[in-house]
Amino acid sequence: MYRYDEFDAAFVADRVTQFSDQVSRRLAGELTEDQFRPHRLMNGVYLQLHAYMLRIAVPYGTLSSRQMRKLAFIARQYDKGYGHFTTRQNLQFNWPALKDIPAILGHLAEVEMHAIQTSGNCIRNVTADHFAGAAADEIEDPRPYAEILRQWSSIHPEFTFLPRKFKLALTGAAHDRAAIQTHDIGYQLARNDKGETGFIVYVGGGQGRTPMVAHKIRDFLAVGDLVAYTQAIVRVYNLDGRRDNKYKARIKILVHEMGVEKFRDAVEAEFAAMKPDEMKLPLAEVARIQAYFAPPALAKKPARSEALEARRARDPGFAAFVENNVSAHKVAGYGVLTISLKGIGAIPGDATAEQMEAVADLAEQYAHDEIRVSHEQNLVLPHVALDDLPTIYDALLAHDLATANVGLVSDIICCPGLDYCSLATARSIPVAQRISQHFGDGARAREIGALKIKISGCINACGHHHVGHIGILGLERKGVETYQITLGGSGDEVCTLGDLTGPGFSEQDVVGAVETVVDTYIALRDGASEDFLTAYRRVGMAPFKKALYERDKGADI
Repeated sequence: MYRYDEFDAAFVADRVTQFSDQVSRRLAGELTEDQFRPHRLMNGVYLQLHAYMLRIAVPYGTLSSRQMRKLAFIARQYDKGYGHFTTRQNLQFNWPALKDIPAILGHLAEVEMHAIQTSGNCIRNVTADHFAGAAADEIEDPRPYAEILRQWSSIHPEFTFLPRKFKLALTGAAHDRAAIQTHDIGYQLARNDKGETGFIVYVGGGQGRTPMVAHKIRDFLAVGDLVAYTQAIVRVYNLDGRRDNKYKARIKILVHEMGVEKFRDAVEAEFAAMKPDEMKLPLAEVARIQAYFAPPALAKKPARSEALEARRARDPGFAAFVENNVSAHKVAGYGVLTISLKGIGAIPGDATAEQMEAVADLAEQYAHDEIRVSHEQNLVLPHVALDDLPTIYDALLAHDLATANVGLVSDIICCPGLDYCSLATARSIPVAQRISQHFGDGARAREIGALKIKISGCINACGHHHVGHIGILGLERKGVETYQITLGGSGDEVCTLGDLTGPGFSEQDVVGAVETVVDTYIALRDGASEDFLTAYRRVGMAPFKKALYERDKGADI
């Protein structure tokens, strides 16, 4: 993973010093909250319902054991003993005292971490496929390019105050695990007919109150043009994006209002005017950064692990864990292990200090000192020998981290909702917990199969409900929480927005409504191998709507 050089270290240290002074002035009453707001937002500090919240950047979702232990220390020392992993591959602390935030930032700087540009109208944390560098289906690791974009965008003088927040994501595989088409800019690594590596470019995706799927504006962008072309896109947005209405200020609105062809033409004209040949990425610099992401030296292993197979034969819990939580690795004898932060009835994405330390220990001992954060609010050990999985499983069991539900009905994405967020209009966490408890991770969940439920507590869609196979949006109607349900969304390479079923459901009825959707799917699917999304795309909304709105809306189950 990337290591700070002298410039990086000085840059972060200077920002800590600067923000420490701003916090001192706020605490002394020299700055009002309104005056302090732009300063705190550029340093990842929000004022939520009950307290300040600090959002820490995890660039492209990659952490070392040392960094994870530091996060555990901060959780224990300055918060309430836990942290919340987000859909932007970041970590949030929900209860820090403002007076302590400079000290927290100082601790983060010790392990090459920060909270810069995790909020505000700027280019946010650059995200990437959480299986990057390990996935069997990968063309190339996208993280070196994510790091290049991170360095280019940090405190970029031209793009510090954009019309609205701006998000980039990269994937290195045809199967999109980074949801790039829901981003302002999405880059997919690809090869042209000459065998050269470059990027397919998507622009104008986003969720929120006006959800849109990104448009492809380039079939191939040479690696050397990555920074120049990104700058051209953001410059067109910065100059032409709306600033009169924050709800219409995202680049997706600009692309929509201009039209894709006109927008593409504007970007290409800007790109040409910038003299891209003079802005090409130096190949030596690309190679230097790629060296930080060289894969670990993995010892040669048999493709089949006798230890794993023996344990799987006698332990159904372990067998379910391997089936659901372990994915194919590009090297024989290894797997990519996803650690679910969705224990049955738990708060999605939350991890205690003790759990963070346990994951750090396992990464250090068995996973070449590397941890990933997924946008689905789970953790990943990307390089694990299959022989070591029984030992890792036992250690995870001891820390309530062995739930075998990755990709199943209880692996729910969920925003903090009205329990924390000042923007929320309804609670989302309790709904996620009740759905999780209702379906569990046993035979019923396995019968249902792959199913992504995503829940947001307001129209800002931090829970990505628009692209959930089942999406749930919590709203307030005449002082009462109500929950709209959408079906058929997906954030992968066939990105689609969910269709609204109809009127919303009360908090008491929403779990029953999800059960009705699931029962309808089970009854109509074409064999047990047809997953929910495939079945929905085959039959459409009609049978689900009929089942939902002709059922007796009695007490919740």
